[in-house]
Amino acid sequence: MQADVTIINRDHPCYPTTAMALLGDDAPERIYAIGSLDILGQPMLALFCSSKCPGKVILQTYDAVSGLRDAGVVVISGFHSPMEKECLRLLLRGTQPFVICPARSIESMRIPSEWRTPLAAGRLLILSPFDSKHRRVTAETAWYRNRFAAALAARVFIPYAAPGSKTEAFAREVEGWGKRMMPDGPEHIPSAVSDPR
Repeated sequence: MQADVTIINRDHPCYPTTAMALLGDDAPERIYAIGSLDILGQPMLALFCSSKCPGKVILQTYDAVSGLRDAGVVVISGFHSPMEKECLRLLLRGTQPFVICPARSIESMRIPSEWRTPLAAGRLLILSPFDSKHRRVTAETAWYRNRFAAALAARVFIPYAAPGSKTEAFAREVEGWGKRMMPDGPEHIPSAVSDPR
């Protein structure tokens, strides 16, 4: 299944102003979207996690993301690392909106079967800042995608950033933006993001 792609130029009313404010000249000229653009107007929580996590963090993150899902919090992520993929599986079981940001173009993208129901229900938005030239995920597109997703979010939740990792460096950059990072560890997330504005 392929879906229609909406192109959001900088002068489009749905273009997120926070992308311009935080990314400046690095903000994408246009954003490519599949799904309900209404989701862009809701407060979002960006989720990022290192590829390898301690077992305790994995269990806490399962509980936290289940709480986010049940509270109706809109989560935005690339859902690329193993922990992020597990979080996506949890979110797919809910009824809340969520946003997937692939680190490549979504033009001519085949929609995975498990995404089709939430997409048809208007609770999934697929966003990409990449045009058709970027057909494959690279380290550079993944880094840019993460900065883009974090710029769109009201808060950022990083359950685990391995010491010395790219995720840790990214977390420091986002903190430097003045973004609201989730406090006190993942076990406190659901109550903390009930109103993430």
